[in-house]
Amino acid sequence: MKLIVIGGAHITHIVNGENVLEYSLPQIGGGMVANLDPKAKPDGELLSGGYLAFLGRISPEKRPDLAIRAARRAGIPLRIAAKVDAVDRVYFEQEIEPLLADPLIDFMGEIGDAEKPAFLGEAAALIFPIDWPEPFGLVMIEALACGTPVIARACGSVPELIVPGRSGLIADTVDELALAARSVDRIDRAACRREAEARFSAERMADGYEAVYERLEAGAQLA
Repeated sequence: MKLIVIGGAHITHIVNGENVLEYSLPQIGGGMVANLDPKAKPDGELLSGGYLAFLGRISPEKRPDLAIRAARRAGIPLRIAAKVDAVDRVYFEQEIEPLLADPLIDFMGEIGDAEKPAFLGEAAALIFPIDWPEPFGLVMIEALACGTPVIARACGSVPELIVPGRSGLIADTVDELALAARSVDRIDRAACRREAEARFSAERMADGYEAVYERLEAGAQLA
């Protein structure tokens, strides 16, 4: 969700926020650390335990099929935590279910909020291969709050939220997504967490709304 305020020739926008403190990285010796060793094996494969995470719902515009094909192309496990709404049941049964037989793919069904931090935090990356003009994409912020980088297609809000090389990677085709999945371990996971805290915390969102209200009170026009 975005709130756009136009005052003269100046445009200001703010985005949704998240309670970042609800999401945490594993703790070792009292310090925040990444879930995965930041170094890859010599052959470029992710270390044991690494997987790609797909979180949300199964629908054509979310493109879980691309996530599956990219994971298979990269040779990296994919865990899908997603609900199937009644309206998408046929799509799931005809397009997605046949792809789940691959041993790399683990369809977990829908998970609750309490399970999200571990699911996201233990992943090598969130894969977000959407094919529609996503207005925000809160799951990307949830991943960053866990120190987990995001691999996404440049649709909707993605280019505004993800900084390539800092908080994730932006790719398009199956081959590009697979390459990103095999390269994402180079991203600093602590930097992903800092990105969530600096840009997308609930406090940051509240400050943005307060600034908008002050502009409105001063006579700016809401569009």
